[in-house]
Amino acid sequence: MSFSRASGILLHPTSFPSRFGIGDLGPEAYQFLDFLAESGQQIWQILPLGPTGYGDSPYQCFSAIAGNPLLISLEALRDEGWLTDDDLNSQPELPLQIDFGWVIHLKRPLLQKAWVAFRDQALPEQKEAFSAFCQAKAVWLEDYALFMALKDGHEGASWHTWEPELVQRKPEALTTAKQELADRILYHQFLQFQFFRQWSAVKKYANERNIQILGDLPIYVAHDSAEVWAHPEIFRLEDETGLPELMAGVPPDYFSETGQLWGNPIYNWQHLQEQDFGWWVQRFQAMLECVDMIRIDHFRGFESYWAVPQGESTAVNGEWLQAPGQTFFKHLDQVLGKLPIVAEDLGLITPDVEALRDEFDFPGMKILHFAFDSGADNPYLPFQYPRNSVVYTGTHDNDTTLGWFNKRSPEQQERIRQYLGCTSPDGIHWDLVRLAMSSVSDLAITQLQDLLGLDSEARMNSPSQQMGNWGWRYWQGALTPELRDRLRFFTEMYGRLPKVHHAETV
Repeated sequence: MSFSRASGILLHPTSFPSRFGIGDLGPEAYQFLDFLAESGQQIWQILPLGPTGYGDSPYQCFSAIAGNPLLISLEALRDEGWLTDDDLNSQPELPLQIDFGWVIHLKRPLLQKAWVAFRDQALPEQKEAFSAFCQAKAVWLEDYALFMALKDGHEGASWHTWEPELVQRKPEALTTAKQELADRILYHQFLQFQFFRQWSAVKKYANERNIQILGDLPIYVAHDSAEVWAHPEIFRLEDETGLPELMAGVPPDYFSETGQLWGNPIYNWQHLQEQDFGWWVQRFQAMLECVDMIRIDHFRGFESYWAVPQGESTAVNGEWLQAPGQTFFKHLDQVLGKLPIVAEDLGLITPDVEALRDEFDFPGMKILHFAFDSGADNPYLPFQYPRNSVVYTGTHDNDTTLGWFNKRSPEQQERIRQYLGCTSPDGIHWDLVRLAMSSVSDLAITQLQDLLGLDSEARMNSPSQQMGNWGWRYWQGALTPELRDRLRFFTEMYGRLPKVHHAETV
């Protein structure tokens, strides 16, 4: 579907400043939303909100639906009486760059303490609200909470290494586990109760200020996740080991001689289609309770996907297999109506993928960093854009604009300057912000790092790098009145301010 002309900022909640080593859903989230509203932005784009595992990537989570407990605001738990000022004040000062190991070490005991306080002291109406939440989310929460309790009991080991009766979900084994782990299961349900209460409050605050949240839906889920353990029939898994029979990735290309082997299990699309895509419909429904718009990561996987057999160490020996994307999106339209979806259509995109995107009127993505490495036929140059698109200076997978420009050769830098016609005294990052804002694309999104003019040290993710990603945070006081006013100036100049609706007079 097409969107009204608007602009926004790409920033994951972990990137907020906070006292506890990682951004959360506390006061800084609301201050950021105030900054968005005051600068005229109507979109807040985030990354997936799920509970992250090894490598800390929000694209490899223990659940496709659950929220990340590390985003829970400790200050909000204190305000509700489940923690004390002493609990919060006793925490050491952590670095601005996220050290996930330290954050987990310090934050998990406090989350456990909050659960014990709630369990032992909550009023009847508070316990009733918790129970109502668990019932409302039972379709996914029961499997997730049991999965996480079992992971705790197995010191974090992947589910396919557990006892065979648990791997195969034998009813007797699950019944015994639920009895033995009852308190731990409730603990994980409590964390989700708190996460969704806090996130709902943040979303309400955003929507009241005319800000829509653009969420991110990875097409694949992690193998070590509640969904793959609880629903093995919808994935291509080996019966004996529980490992993926076929793994996701992308084939070799200009950027990688061996391609990218992600390791996620491929879907059993035939089974999903026979079940009217019920699991996928549930996933979209759950996400639309949390966000207003959805970006589908690796959209091309709904048309065809690269499948690599188990045992391969690279993505070279794979093959393209067809996916029932057209049938799926028609069914989704029938069940949920026309959805506000953005298609991540970067990389190797075929005419068939473009046809699928256009049939359902999904806007694609345009990246300015990709615009200057070839001639006038480059599809990422702004004069090539259709209105129904989303333009970015760069995304979380790109370098910052300043880092990108500084790594260009002198000749490439000169070509960029020639295209722009002039350069701003404020720097190349504002040149590209202005170029994005002035384009015909309905939506223009900028990373906060680019508004702040930061170099490569502020890069969020390097896809070829396994560790050390996702840790960037901005500092307290970064969102200055000067930054707000400059951003609003360009937002107004290029017609992206919210439309003002005046009441009719009689």
